[in-house]
Amino acid sequence: MHLFKYLFAIMIISGLTACQSKNESRGYIVEVGEKAPVFKTTLTNGEEFNLQEKKGKVVLLQFTASWCGVCRKEMPHIEKEIWQKHKENGLIVIGIDRDEPLKTVKEFAKQTGITYPLALDPGAEIFSLYAEKEAGVTRNVLIDREGKIVFLTRLFNEKEFSSLVERIDELMQ
Repeated sequence: MHLFKYLFAIMIISGLTACQSKNESRGYIVEVGEKAPVFKTTLTNGEEFNLQEKKGKVVLLQFTASWCGVCRKEMPHIEKEIWQKHKENGLIVIGIDRDEPLKTVKEFAKQTGITYPLALDPGAEIFSLYAEKEAGVTRNVLIDREGKIVFLTRLFNEKEFSSLVERIDELMQ
């Protein structure tokens, strides 16, 4: 009986894997290899951020929100393993906070201990350029110097995050 349950579990897992591979978008409406949709936004310090002006730089967009537990778990890793490692080399990391007021976003940065810039995304308009508007946050979009998307993540998976860090390390050489 245990063998039957084991085989059944493998069949279910394999089925889920097959379904996931058919729909790898994970809520994204963009794909690796495409030009990143450009946008303008305001950072929490009042400065304007314009993605179009960042061509020639490597950019990591981190879509986040204060109410997102997975985001809170991931952000210290982005701070330590990506931002602190490459900020002096010209890497741009922007946390794009989904539809929250400035006061909330500033408090969120303090609570998570991050120092990379956060931007406001009223109405999740920027988010909807990259993912289905109803899709969840905790996603990263890595953009190369030519403005192309080279890596997408969803949720915080240590293996996927390690691959993101490796890709950033390669691009920053």
